[in-house]
Amino acid sequence: MIWLQDKIQVRTVITFSYQPALRPALPCVYGPLDYREQRALFQHIDNILSSSGLEEEFITLTLTERGIDMQASTAVRLERFAKYTVLALRTNIVRNLTGLDHRDFATRLADSPLLQWFLRVGEMGSIKAFSKSTSDRLSRWVGEPTVRVINEKLTALLATSEPQGEQAGTPSITFGLAAPIRFDDIYFDSTCIKADIHFPIDWVLLRDAARTLMKATTLIRKHGLKHRMPQEPLAFLSDMNTLCMKMTAKRHAVDGRKHRKKVLREMKALEKRIAAHARAHVGILKSRREETDLTEPQAQLIIKRIDGVLEQLPAAIKQAHERIIGERRVSNESKIISLYDDQINVIKRGKAGAQVEFGNKLWLGETREGIIADYQFYQDNPSDTALVKPAIERLMDHQQFAISKVWGDRGLASKPNTAMLDQRGIGNGLCPRDVGELAEKLANQDGFREGLKRRAATEGRIGIFKNVFLGGRLLAKGFEHRQLAVGWAVLTHNLWVLARMAEAERRRKEEQEHKIGRPSARAA
Repeated sequence: MIWLQDKIQVRTVITFSYQPALRPALPCVYGPLDYREQRALFQHIDNILSSSGLEEEFITLTLTERGIDMQASTAVRLERFAKYTVLALRTNIVRNLTGLDHRDFATRLADSPLLQWFLRVGEMGSIKAFSKSTSDRLSRWVGEPTVRVINEKLTALLATSEPQGEQAGTPSITFGLAAPIRFDDIYFDSTCIKADIHFPIDWVLLRDAARTLMKATTLIRKHGLKHRMPQEPLAFLSDMNTLCMKMTAKRHAVDGRKHRKKVLREMKALEKRIAAHARAHVGILKSRREETDLTEPQAQLIIKRIDGVLEQLPAAIKQAHERIIGERRVSNESKIISLYDDQINVIKRGKAGAQVEFGNKLWLGETREGIIADYQFYQDNPSDTALVKPAIERLMDHQQFAISKVWGDRGLASKPNTAMLDQRGIGNGLCPRDVGELAEKLANQDGFREGLKRRAATEGRIGIFKNVFLGGRLLAKGFEHRQLAVGWAVLTHNLWVLARMAEAERRRKEEQEHKIGRPSARAA
């Protein structure tokens, strides 16, 4: 175990000093309400992280994940590692709260006393702000399993924390709440987290391939490796863009279908020429890399970029041919949605404005207070009814929560789920698919109507989580990076909810003390 106060003790074997840098007090800013609310939010989250032991647990998990031999490491190295790990934890929380990208976040950090105070980079006499590259490295400092354990640790602390004090209603020492978070009622729902891709129109994939191949070819030629070409690489892009404009010119014309087939044949011929030039240049780079100033990792990055597109290009051309010339459907299983990310699914939602979405399915389960108690990000696209049982197993068997009732919309209701809930003795609050059964439950079951009304608020929770903490769509490439981003967003969201609840409780106490004429002690 690790204690992050005056000293850190690692497995009672190695003890080394850890003294967080002194940070100046926050300046007294009598500014707008928005700033004061944000400042109070950061102060409450800082208190939660410092008093709950999450930082210490995060350091322990990171040491284990990276396989660092603590006995072979010096105290100075372990101290530096602990500081950097805590910085990674707090940085990812702040970035999710502010919604800033790495560049804007690094710029704001250098000029914000509040962010410097929270990240503990505003030392006495100097400010050591980091760059966007460091912010990017900190976002990938640990893997998704470590972030999941931290999320489970936080929910476990919430489930076991009880109000302490002389009378009921006294705030909890750790979180500043008047009452503990209850995990007896869980509200489930699923959604689609959209990937950062454009709408996957078949012929547009050919344009994407041409752009990637010719830009990579231009990069190779800039470093002195050239192969004979009839024109510059960017001129091929101009030709492809011209064909793209011709493809959309007669979309609604009488002969539009015949025109599109003709243009696609021209695009296929041009794409094959572009692929041949890119293949020749990447071959030269593989054999004559030493003649350039490119390092081996830089060359491998260019090679991977070209080879990745060339491998998928025949299938992309065939897909466009089948859809436009052959006028045949392509199954979702064999369809190329993006040339740069093959772990994206076609999810049919059937909603207004979003009949079909492209991304990955996210499963969420929240408490009545809005804490996300369970989440799972899926690489495939399972049905919603198949997700209830694994969620119950994670909550009850793994996290040992005493769940009395679960709630969900009609998409979660099924006979196997009903039998499973009955077997475990859990109340079934899933909205029935049958209208008659729904009417019967609304009329005869106490609290069923109120429970479904509360479940409707889960839709708002999902909207907040997607649009505020994930920014509408995930910019991360690759399923593992998107999964990690979801884990950080869940942690930030739960801390945000707790901080808002603690601030509301502080204001309630302040107003109560003001009414009885006693001076209030504002939380630091």
